Amino acid sequence: MGQLSLRELELNVDAENTMKSKIAGNVDMGQRISGSRAMQMLELSRHSFEKIVKLGTLKQYIDGKKKYYILSEIKTFMTTTEYKELSEGTVDKRNTLNDLTGKDWLPETKSFFYQKGLGADSFEAQIEKQHPAPYSFQDIGRLIRFFTKKGMRVLDPFGGVGSTAKACEIDGRVCTSIELSPKWHALSIERLEKEVGKGTSKNHNFINGDSCEELLKLQQESVDFVVTSPPYWGILNKLDQKVIKNRVNNNLETKYSEDEKDLGNITDYQEFLDLLVNKVFLQSARVLKNGKYMALVVSDFRDKSDFISFHSDLVSMMNKREIPKGGFLNLQGIKILLQNHKSLLPYGYPFAYVENIHHQYILIFRKEAKRK
Repeated sequence: MGQLSLRELELNVDAENTMKSKIAGNVDMGQRISGSRAMQMLELSRHSFEKIVKLGTLKQYIDGKKKYYILSEIKTFMTTTEYKELSEGTVDKRNTLNDLTGKDWLPETKSFFYQKGLGADSFEAQIEKQHPAPYSFQDIGRLIRFFTKKGMRVLDPFGGVGSTAKACEIDGRVCTSIELSPKWHALSIERLEKEVGKGTSKNHNFINGDSCEELLKLQQESVDFVVTSPPYWGILNKLDQKVIKNRVNNNLETKYSEDEKDLGNITDYQEFLDLLVNKVFLQSARVLKNGKYMALVVSDFRDKSDFISFHSDLVSMMNKREIPKGGFLNLQGIKILLQNHKSLLPYGYPFAYVENIHHQYILIFRKEAKRK
């Protein structure tokens, strides 16, 4: 067979391209991608991907036994509202608890998460670190976003330096913060003004007073969520090596206050528990609406040679307890807040096992109207 002329070669190429176009349905053959690659680009599960293909939302092409998709069509689909709802999810119309989509909801049901802080040198940590036992507004924000919708009311009976109030302001909720110490009360207001924005503290209700007294003044079933971290008995009154290193040497407060009403100054552990549960937590539950939640961030601790299981003592005293004016508390779960960033100290070495406690518990209760 003789050598083909340039014109004949061009005709053969044209014929081959025409055949490919017919097979591909008149699409650009250079833009083919596989199904696995398309799923990877769209970040969809196989179930979701196959569903949109079946509905014809995304067109599938076949070349012999091979199935493929067109890159330009994938990119166009990614700009649509339908794709946004599919990838980010939508808020179920039956969801009266929060503003989360199903996709965002599921990870929050894990029984643990890692504590997230700003770092001691951050501008936003300068007021927070003055308090002897602050908690991260980011961690509290995570709880607030799960247990409330925008505009709902949140109560913190141990307001401290305003971590709950700050989280509420950022996430569009309204906080009632009760704090016994005038110093921490003032700093909590200052914190919002400096760290979030001028005038933002006016969006919330800051009460300088004793929760045992102030809670009695609040209307029954008037808040949508209770979240707080209470005093851990008199743990702050112990000047162990960690406290001396981190606070005494930096001229920072080592206790909440000298006030005799401060629960952290009660010497008897059982008396402390009774007041905390009956005067604060059950009264907070009275203020909570039926069907709503209470989250308590607590830690176990040591008292000399004794290990105090604070979280289990609270569960034992609170679960199934009747609430003043009606209803009862029902434990829904215990989430572990991991503090993997904390330094290890040689407690007990080399004689005995003494635990470095690098986690907290989040006790989650629900207010039920009636026993089932």
